[in-house]
Amino acid sequence: MARTSASKTSLPEPSRAAIAALGRDIATARKRRRIPQQLLADRMLVGRQTLQRLEAGDPAVSLGAFASALFVLGFTSRLQDLLAPERDAAGMSEEIARLPRRTHASSNYDLDF
Repeated sequence: MARTSASKTSLPEPSRAAIAALGRDIATARKRRRIPQQLLADRMLVGRQTLQRLEAGDPAVSLGAFASALFVLGFTSRLQDLLAPERDAAGMSEEIARLPRRTHASSNYDLDF
């Protein structure tokens, strides 16, 4: 009896859809480069079945397998930029909201020149 991964049943639908889209995009990039599945799987150091599951958007495929596919296809920099702090608009907004409303110099400083 096959074991069902919790990632398949508990993953929110938008996340599942994003993983499926990433898998399709990897398949499209592979086909545009005319790389057979077996060759890409060999370069990724995974089995062809793992690559097939990845391209099908199986959420149980490891992040390492996705990262390996992106590396082989030349998209590593896009993976690095995924959550780069400078692109995190919501995080920057929260950080700005936590800044003090007013600032004033401490009385301990001697500002006499």
